[in-house]
Amino acid sequence: MTAHYSSKHALVSRSPEELFMGFTDMRNFTRLAPEQYKDKVDISADYDSLRMTIQGFTIGLRVDERQPYRLIRIGSAESPVEFVAVLHFEPGTLSGQTDFSIDLDANLNFMMKTMLGGKIQTVLDKIVDGLADASNGKMPNMPDNIF
Repeated sequence: MTAHYSSKHALVSRSPEELFMGFTDMRNFTRLAPEQYKDKVDISADYDSLRMTIQGFTIGLRVDERQPYRLIRIGSAESPVEFVAVLHFEPGTLSGQTDFSIDLDANLNFMMKTMLGGKIQTVLDKIVDGLADASNGKMPNMPDNIF
């Protein structure tokens, strides 16, 4: 059964072009893991794909579509759950801002949807909030017990 999640929207203090370019190359994400997690996460990437192994659990991502400065569609690859995430980059109300949001469709069985549904929504919203905070010079809040 496919479950749909939509993150909140947030204004990011970067133009859609700048933000899009940061997300378009999957190699950029290998540098995002905080130092305290580097020994717990194995990350490898090329331009179109990323692979993470966390405590023996592997998640693979691949870029399926890029519409310059508007959206990036990312699909699952080598993952236990099939999903598609769409990152939206819309011009903000002021020049140099982006209205950023994420839509996620995941094939989850009833048990997984029950266990993970609320957590998936929370994670999507925290990603959007963290990106908006970082664009304004504020360090995103990273919990100590992710892994």
